[in-house]
Amino acid sequence: MMQVGIFTGYFPYTLAEQARRIRALGFNTVQLDLAFKDIDFSTPDSITAAKAKQVREVFRDHDLPVCCISGYTNIVHPDPAERRRRLDHLKAIIRHARHFGSPYVISETGTFGPESDWVAHPRNKTEEGFEECRRVIKELAQVAYDHGAVFLLETYVNNVVGSVEETVRMFAEIDHPALGLLMDPTNYFEAHNIDRMDHVLKQIFDTLADRVRIAHAKDVKRSADTTEKHADIDASEAHSFRGVGAIELPAPGLGDLNYDLYLRRLSEKHPNISVIIEHLDESDVPRAKRFLDGKLRANGV
Repeated sequence: MMQVGIFTGYFPYTLAEQARRIRALGFNTVQLDLAFKDIDFSTPDSITAAKAKQVREVFRDHDLPVCCISGYTNIVHPDPAERRRRLDHLKAIIRHARHFGSPYVISETGTFGPESDWVAHPRNKTEEGFEECRRVIKELAQVAYDHGAVFLLETYVNNVVGSVEETVRMFAEIDHPALGLLMDPTNYFEAHNIDRMDHVLKQIFDTLADRVRIAHAKDVKRSADTTEKHADIDASEAHSFRGVGAIELPAPGLGDLNYDLYLRRLSEKHPNISVIIEHLDESDVPRAKRFLDGKLRANGV
């Protein structure tokens, strides 16, 4: 059966309190955000083996295995110094991934836009932009390989790698054992294809199922608000983000994603995969978990 987990970043507490609250809600795995009120992981030097093992063991003590680690950042930031700073931090997370409890470290593929990590930029969809991103991802995969880890790329429509075709191409051009895919089907939808949802879902799994290592659970729907949308919560921008343009990305069960088709196709090759709930606040977690648990039961996965 699939395992239901949640990002730790939706629980803005100390390490021990995070683990206690998440376990009390009935979860049995987590995606680890390095955000705690009592431990700092904000710089490469602050990420040490001893601190990583401390985090791992607290979650183990609460029967919450860490299935993957958040490393979200703009890996192709247009300012060279800022890109270097971000990549140095991401590489430090990758080097210590096994100490945190999982080989899998995840980031989206970034944008050349300087103002936001989620807004489109013309360079994102050029050959030069794709090649620049490819070089960065290949380097990250090699760092992961050298440290027994696996770098998982997460697609998003406005980033360099956003479409199914771009994702397939990136894996074709980087055939690396330490590169995998974070499956989040909502990230492939835009105004032009959301009405062909089942077609897109089938295309995703027909071409990319073998690359998947971890999956996410949020939702997608059209939005009249075309601005960049964020929730007012005590969390990183990666967790407060709720969509941009004519698309909104709410919590699971609050949109139009065909969850039955998604979970059935996901289960075909990954019957025991961890599915991580996101895009919500702490008060909505019980409802979202009931929704996802219900869909898993209904589909026998």
